[in-house]
Amino acid sequence: MRPGLVIFDCDGVLVDTETLSNHRLAEWLSAAGYDTTYERCRLQFVGRSMSAVKAEVEATGVLLGDDFVERWNAGLAELFAGRVQAIPHVRGQVEAVRGAGIPYCVASSARVTKMHLTLGATGLLPLFEDVLFSASMVARGKPFPDLFLHAASTMGHAPADCVVIEDSVPGTIAGIAAGMRVLSYCGDPHGDRAGLAMAGGELFDDMRELSELIGLAQPRPFAGIHHRA
Repeated sequence: MRPGLVIFDCDGVLVDTETLSNHRLAEWLSAAGYDTTYERCRLQFVGRSMSAVKAEVEATGVLLGDDFVERWNAGLAELFAGRVQAIPHVRGQVEAVRGAGIPYCVASSARVTKMHLTLGATGLLPLFEDVLFSASMVARGKPFPDLFLHAASTMGHAPADCVVIEDSVPGTIAGIAAGMRVLSYCGDPHGDRAGLAMAGGELFDDMRELSELIGLAQPRPFAGIHHRA
C-alpha cells in the first residue's frame, strides 16, 4: 500500500554530512576532555540534536560551555562549503514520490537553518523548502516520537498512514514509537546496521529501492538486500 505521507530525515538520508560532522564533533569533544572517537560519535550521536549531545556529554561532568551549540552552528557553513553532496539517487526518489502525488516532508534533528544550508548546497532545497520540520519545534527530539507526530499532524495525516525514511537508530526508534512504518537506509558502511535492525526498521542499502518499498514501482532485478527486522 502506498503511504499517505512520506517523511524524510535529512542528514544521512537526503544529504551526506555525517562523515564531516562526526569528525569535527569527535575533535571538539576530545579537546574538551570527553573520551571519544569518530567511530564512537557515529554510534552514539547520529540522529541526535546538538542540544541533546551537549546535555549527554555534560551529564558525565565534561563541560562544553554555554555557547557550544551556537558555536557549532556558526561553523557549519565553513565545514560544509563545497563538500556536501546529495545521497546517491535520492533526488530521483523524491521526484518519484512527488510525481505520484504523495505528500512528503522533512523531519530532522537539525535546525531549519542547517537544512537550508545543506539542502541548498545539494540543489534539493526547492523540493523541500516549504515542508521542513525541526526538533527545535517540539519539546523532545529523537528518539522520542514528538517530531514525527508534529510533522504528520501539521501535514494532516494519521501516523499509521505515514512512512519514515531514516538512517539513525534514534530516528528509527522515534518513527516506530510514533506508530509509523520506518524504512532504515543503511547504505553508509559506518551506519549501525545491527542497531537499526534492533530498533525495528526495515533495512535497505540502495536508495533506488525506495520506490519499490513504498509501492511506486515494480521490484528491480538484483535489488539490494532489505528486510523487516
